[in-house]
Order: sequence, then structure tokens, then C-alpha cells
Amino acid sequence: MFYETIRQMKKQLAQVEKWLDATVSFAETKKVDPNLFLGFRLAPDQFPLLRQVQITCDTAKLVASRLAGKDAPAQSDTEQTIPEIRARLAAVCTYLDGFTAKDFEQAATRVISQPRWEGKVMSGMNYFIEHATPNFFFHLTTTYEILRHNGVPLGKRDYLGQLTLTTP
Repeated sequence: MFYETIRQMKKQLAQVEKWLDATVSFAETKKVDPNLFLGFRLAPDQFPLLRQVQITCDTAKLVASRLAGKDAPAQSDTEQTIPEIRARLAAVCTYLDGFTAKDFEQAATRVISQPRWEGKVMSGMNYFIEHATPNFFFHLTTTYEILRHNGVPLGKRDYLGQLTLTTP
């Protein structure tokens, strides 16, 4: 379950790349700088698109590292352009490629802690189900919705990506 969900997160990060392609194309038709979209947000108290993508990347990277008991590479959150955010997406996908199912054999019982939890901890299973997975999909979906709200022509298939269909 852990490894398979990490693979799904990686697939969704690849979809963000496609959303950025659509954003650049849309911006070109409107004759605006596509990097403007990185500052757009849905509500005044929400993070802008750039930060949503950074958090989506961080969540995928950190859930894998925490559950596997490995160190995650630090990223400086200095991206300001679509090419820079693409580089971050690529780096996280490459990092996730380094994990195998075996890395998560002890994940369910691993003790997870974060500074903002003020000394409290969660089991790996609870962290994965209650915090990491919903957090990833919240920021991923918010990224998608910011683009949709601002006119980028994306649909449900763009969100889901390629499905693994077979003939019975």
C-alpha cells in the first residue's frame, strides 16, 4: 500500500508537468507571461500556485523518506519560474524512483514526528492515512483548481492521467 501510493504520487507529479504545458500554451494564446500563473491563488488566505506545487512536491518526497527511514534531499523553495518548478518536479520524481516496496516494510509501525506537532508522534500508518496522503491530494487538487479557475483548459482526464487499462 505505501509503495503503491508513492508510485501514484509520482504519477500525479508527472501530471502537474502536463498542466504546466497547458498553462504555457494557454498563456501564449492570451499573450501573457505564463509565470504570472505562479502567483495566482483561489482565495486571499491560500498559498499561490507556486507554493502549492512546492508543498505537493515536498509532501511526496517527505512521506517516502519518513516512512522508509531515509533522509530526503533539501530544496530551498527559491523557484520563481515555470522552468524552475519543472526542475523541482523532476528532482522529486527522480528521488521517488529510488524507492522499492522493500523500503516500506517497517513503515506502518515507524514513529513519525514533526516539529509543529509539539512533541507528539504518529505511527507510520496513521501519518500516512490521516496526514500525508490527504495533504498531498489537497495541494495537488488546489494546484489543478487554480489553473482551471484561471482559464487553463484542463479536464478530469488531465487530472487522472493515463489509466492502466487492459482487455479482459
